[in-house]
Amino acid sequence: MRLGLNLGYWGPGSAPTDLIENAVLADQLGFDSVWAAEAYGSDAVSVLAWVGARTERVKLGSAVLQIPARTPAMTAMTAATLDTLSGGRFQLGLGVSGPQVSEGWHGVRFEAPLARTREYVDIVRMALGRQTVEHEGRFWSLPLPDGPGKALRLTIREHRPDLPIYLAAVGPKNLELTGEIADGWLAIFFSPEHSGDLLAAIEKGRRASGRAATDAPLTGFDVVATAPVVLHDDVERAADVVRPYCALYIGGMGSRDKNFYNQLACRMGYEEEAARIQDLFLAGQHREAAAAVPFEFIDETALIGPAARVAQRIGRYADAGVTTLALSPQAANGEGQRAVLRAVAEMVPASD
Repeated sequence: MRLGLNLGYWGPGSAPTDLIENAVLADQLGFDSVWAAEAYGSDAVSVLAWVGARTERVKLGSAVLQIPARTPAMTAMTAATLDTLSGGRFQLGLGVSGPQVSEGWHGVRFEAPLARTREYVDIVRMALGRQTVEHEGRFWSLPLPDGPGKALRLTIREHRPDLPIYLAAVGPKNLELTGEIADGWLAIFFSPEHSGDLLAAIEKGRRASGRAATDAPLTGFDVVATAPVVLHDDVERAADVVRPYCALYIGGMGSRDKNFYNQLACRMGYEEEAARIQDLFLAGQHREAAAAVPFEFIDETALIGPAARVAQRIGRYADAGVTTLALSPQAANGEGQRAVLRAVAEMVPASD
């Protein structure tokens, strides 16, 4: 199992310079990859370009570039540019985001996300492969049939035409699509104890695509699980650090009837707790929502507690089939976050 670093996106109280220094340290420690996210603040592309200029070998991953934010051709241009400038280190992670961001921020209707994603990836792969881009679909027509546009081909030649594409997916159908059309999965709130059905859905997609080996359907497929990490002698206090993050996603990332993370918590057996967290969060009672997050949910989806406990529990991810564990170090400042990275690096043997 390889180690990665998930920088997330800038939030209140976070220092961009610390995130960059964390990435530089990850490169020095031999981490395999650094991932940057975006919501409706900092964008992933700018951060990854800056990280790429400050590092030498670590892979640069978007987790994710939002599909409603860019045309597929623009995403292909961006991926080819970052891959060329970094010497072949870019990994393209994509996601449809959610209805609130898609419609509220980007002005793109959140409809048929599976069909939109399939069409988007088809066009991106076509463009990166330096084919003449011609596509007639439900969401994109290239070139437009009633204007002066012509079918074009990407002019950049130095990038990898088959650079890996990852999808962020939560629900069963999304996971099946991920296995079918992508090279890796970006997982959030990954519980090794509840991973069987999730990986089975990916395997189903892999078999449908004809890319799965009979005896090992996930061979060559990268399962990237992001895990918050809090090192503290008191495991309960360590859990408290992660509670607001869990409450935000379970309670507030989406509308009451369309929150993928809430639905994931329900599938993990936390139906009553997820409903209560959402009720409190949507009522503006954010602290109460955080307090309502079950310790068991946090302990299953994060690495918390004394270093010895974290070291003992980290192997659960490899045993469950995770190939890249992307750490999200939680500490009061950048120095504390980097101390977490150093500590975990000593727990996980180096992997090619």
